Amino acid sequence: MIVPLQLAGAFERVFENLAGVVSLYEWDESINPNLWAVEGSFDAAPPRAELIARVELTAAALNIVTPELHIAKVPVKDWLSESIASFPPLRAGRFYIHGDHIKGPYPPGAVRLMINAATAFGSGQHASTLGCLHALDGMLRAGGPPHVGALLGLDMGCGTGILGMAAAKAARRPVLCADIDPEAVRVTRYNARRNGIANLVPAIMSDGADDRAIRARGPYGFITANILARPLVQMADDLAGMLAPGGWLILAGFIRRDEAMVGNAYRAQGLSLVRRIRIAPWTTLVLRRGAHYL
Repeated sequence: MIVPLQLAGAFERVFENLAGVVSLYEWDESINPNLWAVEGSFDAAPPRAELIARVELTAAALNIVTPELHIAKVPVKDWLSESIASFPPLRAGRFYIHGDHIKGPYPPGAVRLMINAATAFGSGQHASTLGCLHALDGMLRAGGPPHVGALLGLDMGCGTGILGMAAAKAARRPVLCADIDPEAVRVTRYNARRNGIANLVPAIMSDGADDRAIRARGPYGFITANILARPLVQMADDLAGMLAPGGWLILAGFIRRDEAMVGNAYRAQGLSLVRRIRIAPWTTLVLRRGAHYL
């Protein structure tokens, strides 16, 4: 379905408890930047009648014309292999991210990470990850986070470990990576070994930010959390509480309309916004304790 951005969340619920994967993405910025696609993926033929009824009910509740629902069979492909082959190198500030199919030459002086497209989230290509990389670069240029305890920082919801690895490799200090998904933990450990920084990137399973293993290793000089808007709001007290005085907090994984909701939750914890990075339509917020907006 193609719907206005402000209605994408409502139509996302059409696929609730039916689709294995639901995706929302910008349809075609050159035609209309406010139009987004809402897709559901199914392993077998989807329940067409139920989907149509859900779309019609949602449209009626919103008092709009019913958007057209397209149902199509997608050819079976090895999408992971295709992604690896087409994954271009990425430059974000001092960081240079590339797959192992890129053999060089590499930018001199760059902090280089080799990460292939993987079963966990985070190759740097997504705008939210890219925003976090720029935020990390800005943090390091500003003098870096305070050095407290054995660990420099925490990458909460680490995916492939790209953010934790980037900071650890640039600062040469350990960064804890944590995720609720065991596949993300496995991929992070694999990537850390391939990049020669396994000793700097411990990766653990965690059931949210209030996990005892995470709290026991704090406080942290910086925390990155590239997740989703509502989980970030729910974790505000926990994440802010683990941040050292003068520490940096980098939040991403949400779009512009959710900026205020996320930002207000962390301002209520005594943090101040120092930077906002927008890569349409995604936003990255950088906050600190006792800082002023730049």
